[in-house]
This record gives sequence, structure tokens and C-alpha cells, in this order.
Amino acid sequence: MMENYSALNNNDSILSQEAFLFDLDGVIIDSERVYTEIWKEIDNRFPTGVSDFEYKIKGTTLDNILATYFPDREMALKVTELLYELEGAIKYEVIPGARKFLEHLKNTGKKIALVTSSNDVKMSHLWFQHPELKQYFDFIVTADMISRSKPDPEGYLLAASKVGCYPEKCVVIEDSLQGVKAGKAAHAKVIGVAGTLPAEVLEPYSDIVVSDLSIFAKES
Repeated sequence: MMENYSALNNNDSILSQEAFLFDLDGVIIDSERVYTEIWKEIDNRFPTGVSDFEYKIKGTTLDNILATYFPDREMALKVTELLYELEGAIKYEVIPGARKFLEHLKNTGKKIALVTSSNDVKMSHLWFQHPELKQYFDFIVTADMISRSKPDPEGYLLAASKVGCYPEKCVVIEDSLQGVKAGKAAHAKVIGVAGTLPAEVLEPYSDIVVSDLSIFAKES
């Protein structure tokens, strides 16, 4: 069951934590539907035989996807080339409420990190379109900085270390099943963001589930 704004603001165990560790796609930028279609197209051209492939890979790194589903080097190169071609045409939109929540956290002195399964190629496209987003983060973890993909907690543990907080004092904000599992494995508090997946899928691995971050956006 998704929480309302009042309940969230009364939940000191969540909102009074020292650091907030954000996923990117489906949490800050509205790109999950586009990436679902991209990976569906890739699976159409290079069939994996995996049911709901485009959903099962959500939250995992490109290296993990290639190693798991396209182990042949030549095939992996073709998949990567098609991905970058389709990815280059994406116009990234910031999800309503995300920027305001980031500003609130920054203004109240919270540590903020970004922990994304996206690699540096994809991130360069994002920073070109939204250079202003970088200012909110004290540290940014990309797929190129870790060796183990979500649901392994490596990325979140690295982010917690880099912002100088124990994982138990952090909040992980995620929309994918792999992501909320990674947050729990890191022993952080977890806010699940429904939309990419139904709330009931995220709830077993989340402390609370919200529809999007606009629920945190305070009136100025």
C-alpha cells in the first residue's frame, strides 16, 4: 500500500536519515518506458528466448546484460551498437517532483548520491541535456565504477562510503526490483517508486512505496 504525504513526513526513521542514494531511470528521469521499448526492439532483432526480457533486465548494467544474454562477442558488439544508436535519440525528461525533492534535501544539508546502472556513454547524453542535475549530487556511481550489478549492493555501499555515511543511515530510492533488493542488501532504508513496476512487487523489499517523488515536494 502506497503511503501519503503526511505519513511520509511523520516517518522520522526514513526522512531523518543522513544520506539519500538515488537511482536514475524511473526515479529522476522519465526514461523507463523508452528503455523498455529499446530493449524490446533489441530482443526482436537478436532474440534471447527469454520471456519478458525487457523487464527482467531492469536495474542491471549493460555489461551484466551482455554477459548473461549475449555472451558471443560479435553478437554483443551488434547489440551495443544498436543500443547506442537508439539511446542517442532519447530526450530525457525530469520526473515531476524529483528536482524539488533534490533541492529540499540539498537545502537541509543531506548528503546525496546517484547510483545508476547506466554507463558513462549514456550519462554523457544525460549531462549534455541536463547539466544542472550534477549540482545536486555529492557523488555519482555509474556502471563503469562497479564490478557487480544490482541486486548486488556494491554500488550503494560505494556511494555510502563516498558520502561518509554508514549504509544503515542511508535511504535508497529505487523503482526496479533489482534496485530495491540492492538497497535492502546494503542494509539501507528503501523507498520504492512504483510506476515501472506495480507497488506490490516493490513492497516486500521497501520500507515505503510512493507513486513518484512529487509526494515529497514541499510548497515554497
